[in-house]
Amino acid sequence: MSNIQKEINEDTYPCPVEVTVDVIGGKWKGLILYHLTSGHKRFNELGRLLPKTTQRMLTLQLRELEKDGIIHREVYREIPPKVEYSLTNFGETLKPIIFLMRDWGEAYENEVLLKRKSNEVE
Repeated sequence: MSNIQKEINEDTYPCPVEVTVDVIGGKWKGLILYHLTSGHKRFNELGRLLPKTTQRMLTLQLRELEKDGIIHREVYREIPPKVEYSLTNFGETLKPIIFLMRDWGEAYENEVLLKRKSNEVE
């Protein structure tokens, strides 16, 4: 058995949902992926689409998604440097999940907001 195979066997997840949450969980990854479903985006464009995140956090989240093979980072050798992000073929497999999350949010946004407001009053 190779060292890589040993590491994979030792690092298995106890639940398949944990794999998904590990890859797309967190406050910004799902939003980054949602915006990339419509095509490639430059770093500053993603920053404008996610105004509540910091540059540092956006960079960290993008690096994690790239490390997991979900997104591709393309650096163009020009002045000023241009960097674009896009979904990989592997990342494209997450589109149905991202779109289901979007659909659920559209359907239940008002209910979530009402429940939160009613809990604040109590």
